[in-house]
Amino acid sequence: MTLHPAPMDPNLSQIIKLAVLAVGGQGGGVLTGWIEDVARAHGYAAQATSVAGVSQRTGATVYYVEMAPASGGVPIFSLMPAAGDVDIMIAAEMMEAGRAIMRGFVTPERTTLIASTHRALAVSEKMEPGNGIANSDEVMAAAGLMAKRFIAADFETLAVQNGSVISAALFGALAGSGALPFPKAGFEAAIAKGGKGIEGSLRAFGAAYAAARGESVAPAPKVAKSSAAPSVTGPARLMEKWAGLTARVQAMPEPVAEMAQAGLQKVVDFQDLSYGAAYLARVEAVLVRDEAAQRFALSVAAAKYIANAMCYDDVIRVADLKTRGPRFARIAKEMRVKDGNLLHLTEFMHPRAEEIAGMLPVRWGQRVLGSARWMARLERWFSKGRHLRTDGLAAYVTLYLLGGMKFWRLRTLRHAQEVAHLEGWLAAALAYLPRYDLAVEVVKCRRLVKGYSDTHARGLSKFDRVLAGAALVANRDDAADWVRRLREAALKDEEGKALDGALATIRSFA
Repeated sequence: MTLHPAPMDPNLSQIIKLAVLAVGGQGGGVLTGWIEDVARAHGYAAQATSVAGVSQRTGATVYYVEMAPASGGVPIFSLMPAAGDVDIMIAAEMMEAGRAIMRGFVTPERTTLIASTHRALAVSEKMEPGNGIANSDEVMAAAGLMAKRFIAADFETLAVQNGSVISAALFGALAGSGALPFPKAGFEAAIAKGGKGIEGSLRAFGAAYAAARGESVAPAPKVAKSSAAPSVTGPARLMEKWAGLTARVQAMPEPVAEMAQAGLQKVVDFQDLSYGAAYLARVEAVLVRDEAAQRFALSVAAAKYIANAMCYDDVIRVADLKTRGPRFARIAKEMRVKDGNLLHLTEFMHPRAEEIAGMLPVRWGQRVLGSARWMARLERWFSKGRHLRTDGLAAYVTLYLLGGMKFWRLRTLRHAQEVAHLEGWLAAALAYLPRYDLAVEVVKCRRLVKGYSDTHARGLSKFDRVLAGAALVANRDDAADWVRRLREAALKDEEGKALDGALATIRSFA
């Protein structure tokens, strides 16, 4: 008996299958709604579904639309895209395009891939202590190979420049691609039905439409930004001292002066003018041992990392930063808060017992730190952390007063610990001179120490282990290269597994 496959329903070949990958805040739902509207307005039956990802940046929402001419009856549409069976793939961010390719949604026989080239970093990228940003060039290359047609542009920037969000720009790119059999006016009519932000959305749509068609896009007007350093103002008495400090900076060689000026502003903002003078004294002490032939690389690195070391994150610093006006303005902008909206802001404060003891005077703090009973009490009192609503008066005032305790900082145990660590680190780096490259690499190792609480403790541990490794290879000609490799390994992962491997390699030949 011979089996003959049933003939394919001709209506199935008319179904257009479109998928969108987007994360929260990118308007994937709005984009999907517009696509449905334009399809139905032109006599197509359409169905849209969505499956949310695990969370904001560990899994994008998959929006899926199927449409077909309604004249042949309404077909039974699928609820989810299938590998190798997507006509149009829209990715609201470059790595989402990569994920679409990996999942088989993009095929060279049929898929038009539309992707924004900007990046919205995933949690895994942010978690890496160093630079964990994935390589967009690899995704671009893969997209060129795997898609039948690949349309890419920075649609996020086009949207922002035109006062809208990326969904409007992606809709314009879809229209400009010609992948759907609908006229431009039909897409614009779908936007106009929305009733909100129509003008901005239409501007972003038009810019992306032109970009998708390879037409030149007129740049949106930009507000000129000054490249000058932030102006410093204050009482005449303090401004006179500030002028004296900046004069010391200007006397330094140019590459050092540029970094030292930024460092000076940072440490003065952190504490006061006297603290800034102490910062410059430390930079100047390195500068006198530097070499012009090396373009003062040692002093440039020292100017950067001494400032970072002096501006450590104690409880006072954290409270100060959380109550600054520009921070609230930035959060409101990022959350797109409009007039009449209320923004509720919760701060998660979780200091360890060590941070609390560090706020005490040096001798008192040392006794508490050395007492198992007192440390257990502090851990019991503070280990659960605090959730403070800084949109309310009580929590805000509490943090504001705590952030204003700069006058107390220099008397604390934490400050004494940070100064001792800073001086030990600098002494260790300068002790390697005249091995110039090695001294520079050891100075740069200070970037491993950052943050507060558990993050700070992990950074200190890695720093100590890297410097111990530096001592093991100090007599080798390639010692500087090994210290750089150790530092990069320490920045690879939070647990320090890469650093363990690098240190094991060193011990095998040391």
